[in-house]
Amino acid sequence: MAVNSTINVTPMVDVMLVLLIIFMVITPMLQKGVSVDLAKTNNPSQMPDAEKEDALLIAVTRDGKVYFISDQIAPDQLTNKIKDKLASRTDKRVYVRADARAKYGVVAEVVDNVRAAGVDQLGLLTEQRRQGAPPAPPSATQTPAAPK
Repeated sequence: MAVNSTINVTPMVDVMLVLLIIFMVITPMLQKGVSVDLAKTNNPSQMPDAEKEDALLIAVTRDGKVYFISDQIAPDQLTNKIKDKLASRTDKRVYVRADARAKYGVVAEVVDNVRAAGVDQLGLLTEQRRQGAPPAPPSATQTPAAPK
């Protein structure tokens, strides 16, 4: 009886492909809430609590739709929903993720309804503006006048 001393890598490749597919499918689902294009600022404050599992996130999309956690909701219903969620919590923080192109009136209405619910701290989430080379100032050189 001959002994086969080669390694069979086919089962390992099959397992790795299945794992790759699983990660490709699950990764987009890990994003919490609704995706919006956040406004960009130069000096944002860090808010690491916004990434926690139990953080209360409100998203305002470009077309004016409002989402509380991941459920679409009317802005005037926010006060009652937030009061219900905050009733059993000691940390009364709410984070708003507003699209950069969302109408100001909708965002202001959301902030007003959140404040009416008795929220201690309200965080407006933004993104860090990319720090590239500053634009060159216009040159201020003068050319000498031509002799007459």
